[in-house]
Amino acid sequence: MNKKRGEWSNHLGFILAAAGSAVGLGNIWKFPGKIGANGGGLFLLIYIIVVAVIGLTIMLAELAIGRSTQKNAVGAFHQLNKNWTFAGVIGIITLFVILSYYSIVGGWIMKYIGVYLGGAHFSGTATQYQDFFVNFITKPIEPVLWGLLFLGLCIFIIIKGVSDGIEKISKILMPALFILLIGTAIRSMTLPGAMEGIQFMLHIDFSTFNTDMLVAAVGQAFFSLSVGMGILITYGSYVGKQENLFQSAVWICILDTIVAILAAFAIIPAVFVTMGADGLGMGGGFAFMALPNVFASIPGGIIFGAVFFILLFLAALTSAISILESIIAFMSEEFHITRKKAVAWLFVPLTLLSVGYSLSQLETRGINLPWFDMRNGLQMLPMNAVMEKFTDNLMIPLGALCFCIFVGWVWGVKPAIYEIENEGALRFPLRKIWSFSIRYLAPIAILAILYFTIFKGVILS
Repeated sequence: MNKKRGEWSNHLGFILAAAGSAVGLGNIWKFPGKIGANGGGLFLLIYIIVVAVIGLTIMLAELAIGRSTQKNAVGAFHQLNKNWTFAGVIGIITLFVILSYYSIVGGWIMKYIGVYLGGAHFSGTATQYQDFFVNFITKPIEPVLWGLLFLGLCIFIIIKGVSDGIEKISKILMPALFILLIGTAIRSMTLPGAMEGIQFMLHIDFSTFNTDMLVAAVGQAFFSLSVGMGILITYGSYVGKQENLFQSAVWICILDTIVAILAAFAIIPAVFVTMGADGLGMGGGFAFMALPNVFASIPGGIIFGAVFFILLFLAALTSAISILESIIAFMSEEFHITRKKAVAWLFVPLTLLSVGYSLSQLETRGINLPWFDMRNGLQMLPMNAVMEKFTDNLMIPLGALCFCIFVGWVWGVKPAIYEIENEGALRFPLRKIWSFSIRYLAPIAILAILYFTIFKGVILS
């Protein structure tokens, strides 16, 4: 291993950091909405199967690439096959755009934490909650300042390095997230009338199955597990040769799925109690507009709300740290600069893109960009919408497809399995299944995602 590079101090540190990367906003606020929009228990079952079969496959491939090369996403592909360097570049571009709007959303969450801890504002009608959110995110200055504060926290952690920064903070944040989430779920499930929401989640009706449900589950799994962006290549490059990659990948998938399920048990019963089934699947503003209304309608709602947004903050922070680390690793290693200098170079363009995302929340400002899909043709859409479509609907699936093709057909499954088996020291019991999945099953699933997003105009995030 290159001694100049960081390394996880132990197995637990790597698992928690990687799980923190996977656990993001999608787990806690988008996943419950997906369950609500796709029939409850059957979607949950399909999602678990997709994570086990396809998500785990791609995650293991990324970890193998990272540990084999001991390099960032771009450097890893360049070392294994120079003609495939573009695959790593796709990941870095994706992460840069995601971080620019992730920091803004992280700022929104910090604002809401402050509001709840202050005990103000949230005591009115549903319309008032919506108005508060819209009025806040369309302001020209305040959302940007909150976003920069969130980004500053990420930078502070990243500058400290792998073991002293990312690993140490993950060992604190991930257990805290689990404790808060379990407590919130218990509180929600014990509300009077919560059983209807629990039954909705657990009831499996195979007659409701359709293609859209399957595609939604595949898309959610990709986004939830942070595959297809190169994050796990970077994190894998810090893993020692003695670590069991297969075991680690399984644990990461399990922890990520547990968080998503706990979030569903924390939110869905409470929504059913206050708003009924119609309260689910309300889009990206669900957490900021509908849930405050839910919290105001139940005993201890202010505490409930504060805890929920702290959970969102922890999830957002751990994911943002992994995104920033992957970009900084690329810049510092490929351009041979210090981590502090890499942050300095990154700060200005990242801030400009974040400002554009924030200002475009108000459509009347006319901050638009072109977007094309086969269903709707060429459109001029608000910059924030284009940025999200660009990453979620195009770049993440495209990156995942490239990783699968590369490992399955270019680098080859034999050297990948050799790395997974710690150069023959371990036995990989699912090698045949994994080989089939990485070469055929996962690429077909990703192509289906790209078909529905580019040709059908479906929004998966």
